[in-house]
Amino acid sequence: MVVVHGVSVTPGVVVSRFPLPLSSSSSSARPLNTGFNGNSFFLKKRPLTRKIFAGNQSAEFDSKSQTISASKKVLVPDNLDDGASLVTDELQGPSSFSEESQILNLASQTMEENGALSTEDQTSVFEASRAYSSEKFVKEKEVRPRTVPPPGDGQGIYEIDPMLRSYRDHLDYRYGQYRRLREEIDKYEGGLEAFSRGYEKLGFSRSDAGITYREWAPGAKSASLIGDFNNWNPNADIMTRNEFGVWEIFLPNNTDGSPAIPHGSRVKIRMDTPSGIKDSIPAWIKFSVQAPGEIPFNGIYYDPPQEEKYVFKHPQPKRPKSLRIYEAHVGMSSTEPMINTYANFRDDVLPRIKRLGYNAVQIMAIQEHSYYASFGYHVTNFFAPSSRCGTPEELKSLIDRAHEFGLLVLMDIVHSHASKNTLDGLNMFDGTDAHYFHSGPRGYHWMWDSRLFNYGSWEVLRYLLSNARWWLEEYKFDGFRFDGVTSMMYTHHGLSVGFTGNYTEYFGLETDVDAVTYLMLVNDMIHGLYPEAVTVGEDVSGMPTFCIPVQDGGVGFDYRLHMAIADKWIEILKKRDEDWKMGDITYTLTNRRWSEKCIAYAESHDQALVGDKTIAFWLMDKDMYDFMALDRPSTPLIDRGIALHKMIRLITMGLGGEGYLNFMGNEFGHPEWIDFPRGEQRLSDGSVIPGNNFSYDKCRRRFDLGDADYLRYHGLQEFDQAMQHLEEQYGFMTSEHQFISRKDEGDRVIVFERGDLVFVFNFHWTSSYFDYRIGCSKPGKYKIALDSDDPLFGGFSRLDRKAEYFTFDGSYDGRPCSFMVYAPCRTAVVYALANHENLGSES
Repeated sequence: MVVVHGVSVTPGVVVSRFPLPLSSSSSSARPLNTGFNGNSFFLKKRPLTRKIFAGNQSAEFDSKSQTISASKKVLVPDNLDDGASLVTDELQGPSSFSEESQILNLASQTMEENGALSTEDQTSVFEASRAYSSEKFVKEKEVRPRTVPPPGDGQGIYEIDPMLRSYRDHLDYRYGQYRRLREEIDKYEGGLEAFSRGYEKLGFSRSDAGITYREWAPGAKSASLIGDFNNWNPNADIMTRNEFGVWEIFLPNNTDGSPAIPHGSRVKIRMDTPSGIKDSIPAWIKFSVQAPGEIPFNGIYYDPPQEEKYVFKHPQPKRPKSLRIYEAHVGMSSTEPMINTYANFRDDVLPRIKRLGYNAVQIMAIQEHSYYASFGYHVTNFFAPSSRCGTPEELKSLIDRAHEFGLLVLMDIVHSHASKNTLDGLNMFDGTDAHYFHSGPRGYHWMWDSRLFNYGSWEVLRYLLSNARWWLEEYKFDGFRFDGVTSMMYTHHGLSVGFTGNYTEYFGLETDVDAVTYLMLVNDMIHGLYPEAVTVGEDVSGMPTFCIPVQDGGVGFDYRLHMAIADKWIEILKKRDEDWKMGDITYTLTNRRWSEKCIAYAESHDQALVGDKTIAFWLMDKDMYDFMALDRPSTPLIDRGIALHKMIRLITMGLGGEGYLNFMGNEFGHPEWIDFPRGEQRLSDGSVIPGNNFSYDKCRRRFDLGDADYLRYHGLQEFDQAMQHLEEQYGFMTSEHQFISRKDEGDRVIVFERGDLVFVFNFHWTSSYFDYRIGCSKPGKYKIALDSDDPLFGGFSRLDRKAEYFTFDGSYDGRPCSFMVYAPCRTAVVYALANHENLGSES
């Protein structure tokens, strides 16, 4: 357990105003990528439709742009028409690619395809992502801006947190690196907006004349494109290499005008590399599948005809003031032991999330990962949605339905590391150890058994920035939860490190400035191009400036996951009730940096994985299997567990942050852990990790238990719904008013105000208190807004929910007013002013 030093919270102190350190743990380890799963979606092989030429002509990659050799930049100008061959007599400088020339070239091409455009629309052509119709350009132009604002001065952080001035050398250097990259991207790439559209030039792109395929693989000696379309003949479509290590080939349309590569057919790139001949899935592939009974995946050329493309029907919701996130994994969202589909999740799970009162769904395991048991964290194909759950069009349909419900859709994006799989992923892609990743030990994460990106590489920046842009642009995601950010920001990756809050731990030689600069760039790009998008960072270190805008010198995230809370609850649940400390609970919940917003959660997917236990299981253990039916007697363990489960969730939401997160199923105390189908694993040291015979039994969610009104799970689910709707009604999570007036270690009582609500928690196991006086800030008549003892929530109905509570004048617990309540043992009650218009007349 990490030791954290900070300022303790005392009665009468507004608690969220101190720049306190956050506690940390090393609990973010992921399952090892040591096997493959054979159950996945696969597209049918398409017949060969193109005559194979022995020597295909390939479009010569533009050689007019210069490079900065120190950073190994590969310049892909935006005004290069696919399939066009460039003939030049001399190498021209980057200045030839001015913004004006790019606009005119692209507008000219668009006019040829769609007719004349106005001057305004010609400008929007450059600002919008390339599309096949002017209608899409106009639509995108109306929805969001297409420019990233210039950098600020980066000095705002010193006004927000004066303690940072002692580390100005490091922070100014960090911001200087960010500004330098912005300037170079502007100079050589036409700006961050153009740079983040790398998917339009690298990988497969289609024009009226044919298909161009480009791949950055500087280590390869030769390359050819192979697949169903040319009978996997490595001599049919030989690629050419330019001076920057980009391989390219142009495939003209068939004589009947059809594309040279049919939609849905399998493709790979064959390269002669320093490590030998290898067939790889293109790095920018948009879809990949695994054939039944096979181990390797195959890249799929994904370009459906217009009539098969999903058309979004509903606008993206505006960012809510407070986030209530339902964390979900599509594959394991069925009640049956199977891999669920995007379509089933759309039709069955999204209505549930809406009904519960959440306003955002965070979807895990979207990026393709060959090993299902990695929970989606060992990504192999960064631009491809997981084919196990369906097609890209079905994922788009899911997202559109969520938007119809008014739900934001956040993607759990993994840019912190990549699978070490060399068959399907980026590892050793061009036969070298240092292609996308750091070479040697620095490029390997020993705990996660995965590869680590080199964020100082120009092409890695292009790849990752474009990847984030792709999911926002193509699939209409509303933002991201960035996984493993702590691992990115430090060369020690946060492993076996206890962050005490000393600023030297954040701004020293162990900080990976390249990685932090990348995070600044990606947040800058996201918020500049998509102002309503939300970014959440998974950071356990408490990095100062993490949630401060980039222009002020911060890293730029909107929220930090308050990961210390879940660790604290597990620590507390291992103790007897008599050993719970009210001050310890409130300190952990409120220990967050002033002005930086947090997402609080009592448990996420991490606590539900095999090897750990959910809060419900810590509380009730095996009794959950036999005593959760209402027609059977309960047990003391069940009664305690149901009461505390509700209290833990509500106090976490009430005090823990400006947003709230719940992993699917935890809202009703899901009785079992998560165990993905897996076989036996033999580690390099000879030890063996037993498997589960590839069983899906624990890789599902028993939503039927929460829905069954004859089970006690139903009451827990109803309480979660009531929590969400209480926050929707009163907006207490985002209120600036937060005050803890009591944390009584003897009574085991915590009282605090959040917004206009007064929360009263009695954690005592036997003592109930009559005429218990509690302080409040506003006079008037109060009513019960939420009562965990309500029989609807599995309680004992010890409170009269129609009772009225009138305030007394006079200071109490540091508050100007007070009123008397009944506080039953193991209950949480929320009081609200009954009449907001006559606050002073009824005291």
